Amino acid sequence: MIRKILKTVMGSSDEDRQAELRRNLIRREAQIGGTLFGPIPENGRREFFCLDSRTWVWHEEWTDEKTGQHHVKTTRYDLRPDAILKAQDGLQYQQVTDEEAEHLYQAANLYYQRIHHDLYNFV
Repeated sequence: MIRKILKTVMGSSDEDRQAELRRNLIRREAQIGGTLFGPIPENGRREFFCLDSRTWVWHEEWTDEKTGQHHVKTTRYDLRPDAILKAQDGLQYQQVTDEEAEHLYQAANLYYQRIHHDLYNFV
């Protein structure tokens, strides 16, 4: 979808501008996706987005108010024809449970609804 919008808005001649706009759109989608799961704590950041046709990313950062310790957690989902795999914080991929796959499916549907409404409603 992003490529289609880029070609419509900018044409296909300026690849650098298209790449920058694509990065900005993904950042905005990530911000919108981060709001799907409730309010983001004041001292935190949350992103959820579709990186490409088979990769989803959930990224969250927060600072523990009691200890002041900063936490970062990144989960990457790799959609394959026969399974959904996830890797957290750079560790090895593991297959997700059926329940987690269903939650990801629901989140992805909500994500697409929200970004179409909030970001791409003009198309």
